[in-house]
Amino acid sequence: MGAITINQAADPLANLMAGAKTTDPARTADAGQDRFLKLLVTQLKNQDPLNPLNNSEVTSQLAQISTVQGIEKLNTTLGAMAGSYDSGQTLQAAGLVGRQVLVAGDALELGGAGSSGAFSLPQPVDRLSISITDASGVVVHRVELGAQAAGTQVFNWDGMTDAGGRGIDGRYRFSVNAAANGKTVSAETYALGRIDGVTRAADGTVLNLGSLGNKALSEVKRIM
Repeated sequence: MGAITINQAADPLANLMAGAKTTDPARTADAGQDRFLKLLVTQLKNQDPLNPLNNSEVTSQLAQISTVQGIEKLNTTLGAMAGSYDSGQTLQAAGLVGRQVLVAGDALELGGAGSSGAFSLPQPVDRLSISITDASGVVVHRVELGAQAAGTQVFNWDGMTDAGGRGIDGRYRFSVNAAANGKTVSAETYALGRIDGVTRAADGTVLNLGSLGNKALSEVKRIM
């Protein structure tokens, strides 16, 4: 059996961290503590009689292992809290199934009841118009809404086009042009979608918005 030199046992904490490979936090803490104590005892047994460890060095090493254990326990606790939060968030989101929400986008889904979209203005404007285009990018309807206040506003489109007929059901897009005192004002556009389902994913709660696809709960701007 080979002897352990003083240099090999000089830093029990370093050896402890190098040997901790298990992914189980509880087993890591228990195994790490046992390994640390064994290394510390070995170090005390093999210390140089002419240059022994002083109390401050031993106390410092004990304080370090306590810090490591405290961090491991904190990580375990935070992991459990995060899991509980995600589960609670998913359950709360499930109660939104059937509700309509606004998410960033410019899509309009025309159906029998028409279609709706929304926009948000950072300031009041004295002129605002909405242009609706079909899948080919051709403008099928344009409407002047005049002056509008700051904030988020929802608009409805009955599907009637400028040609006098009704557009075919399907996907359209819209854009907003606004100005105040002759200067262009940028507007954010929002698509209106219906929550058909809720999924708990690795990166959080995901909402199924039908034709708008899947969106993270954090992407919802407003619940209608």
